[in-house]
Amino acid sequence: MHIPFKPLAGGLLALAFALGAGTATAQTPVKLRFSHTVPESDSQHKAALDFSKRVKERTQGGVEIQVFANSQLGNDVTLVTGVRSGTIDIGATGNPFVTGLAPKLNALDLPYQFSDAQQAYRTLDGPVGRGLLDELGAHQIKGLAFWEIGFRSLGNNKRPINTAADIKGLKIRTTPNPSHLKAFQLLGANPQPMPFAEVFGALESGAVDGQENPPTLMLSSKMYEVQKYLSLTRHAYTPLVVIMNKARFESLKPEFQKVILEEATAAANFQRKLNADGEKDAIAQLRAKGMQINENPDTASIRQIVRDETRKLYVEKNGDAVLKAMDAQP
Repeated sequence: MHIPFKPLAGGLLALAFALGAGTATAQTPVKLRFSHTVPESDSQHKAALDFSKRVKERTQGGVEIQVFANSQLGNDVTLVTGVRSGTIDIGATGNPFVTGLAPKLNALDLPYQFSDAQQAYRTLDGPVGRGLLDELGAHQIKGLAFWEIGFRSLGNNKRPINTAADIKGLKIRTTPNPSHLKAFQLLGANPQPMPFAEVFGALESGAVDGQENPPTLMLSSKMYEVQKYLSLTRHAYTPLVVIMNKARFESLKPEFQKVILEEATAAANFQRKLNADGEKDAIAQLRAKGMQINENPDTASIRQIVRDETRKLYVEKNGDAVLKAMDAQP
């Protein structure tokens, strides 16, 4: 017996298809690329992976972040350009590589500006830090959070560094921060700014004699293979700035924006703890791999030469409002 087809009442069949299509669209994730310039063994990469995992969980798969380590998408300069143009969605780079756009951020890297990590965190995580991140907004960049590179110490392959006088004559790779360049010039060294990805090769070839980074980063990047001496000068603290293409950030749902900002901050705490826990072990491993390490150099002799002059240089270029706000932090 032939049974005639009857459409679903009230166009429910069409509605069912529409709902199905809508569900598929809603489940299509936003995919973002996150780039940084250090090895996968470093705390920066571990924090980036944790950030990616937590964002995916909290958005229920609505945002997926793929992490590219070790300058796969380009060096620090290329990374910042990529985030501005939108070819890279999110990036993490040392503070000095964004200060060409927003020079006031140079205040964070001034020699001997912070006495310890907790003082740095209070500044970075408070109104001063947020205000400095917002300086990047005029350059197509959304500042998400400050992670850290950490306190910089001086490594080289020429001689032990015990006092300021031992630095004279060394070719030192530095960041492009004008205050870092000025500091090493005042110490009689020859500063050579370059992206981090080029440092190992420059040390290996003899283009530079030394570099300055935290022991944890020296270990993860195998600097012990190309330099013999390390002095824990801790002469400047450098934040790691986590940045995002501003238009891409603003295109996200407000609830996704909120998750990304919150998890970028949470990942900062995660990464800082990794660094704090790992520094003593990093020093021990560097020593075991043959580096001669001076844990108590005469930092007062270095500070006396560089601190006041580099602050003066900053104020001449940027005014003193940021420094006054930073100095007012407990």
